[in-house]
Amino acid sequence: MSETTEKRSLLSRISRWIAELVLVFVGVYAAFWLNNYQEHRQEADRRDQILASLEQQLHEGIESGKINRAKQEHEAAEFRRALDGDEMPPLKPFVFTTDYSPTDWATMLQSGGIQLLDVQTLMAVRNDESVIRWGLSRMAWYQKLSDELIVPNLDQDISFFYDPATKNLRKRFEIYPEALDVRVKFATDLERTHVELLKRIQGERPRNH
Repeated sequence: MSETTEKRSLLSRISRWIAELVLVFVGVYAAFWLNNYQEHRQEADRRDQILASLEQQLHEGIESGKINRAKQEHEAAEFRRALDGDEMPPLKPFVFTTDYSPTDWATMLQSGGIQLLDVQTLMAVRNDESVIRWGLSRMAWYQKLSDELIVPNLDQDISFFYDPATKNLRKRFEIYPEALDVRVKFATDLERTHVELLKRIQGERPRNH
């Protein structure tokens, strides 16, 4: 074999080796890119599911909250009006019910929300949850006082709750109108934080894709 033929053969082998190397590199890169793309799409889909779930919950919470707040405002205002008018309005059991479960938020965050959601959105979620927890704690405290002080004495004469001379609530029952006002404040604060969180979510969802 001549020297020229040997050089051509060597160059041919080198060319094939380079071509094979390039093909391997392109294949590995393509597989890596496809895997990253699939992971990104899965994360985006999961993130969109979380945001959609939160948005639905917030819409429902805001709508039902407005109805409850209107009733609570009316009840508190009527009691204050009667009290200020020396009417000695009757006290009723203070009851507060909710289907909120603190594990709902925790489950959502632990299922990927912490890693997938925007930091500002997470802060809004935490703020909303903080308002809920504080409000529920206060409502539970007032309800406990009502169960201990008001409920067992509902069959008592109105003078048990009021000083007939001044027509003012006796000291141990002064928490009742306060409880009504705090319940309204809780509903107002919760609606505000729900709306703020909803705006954050609605602003984040278009950036999800």
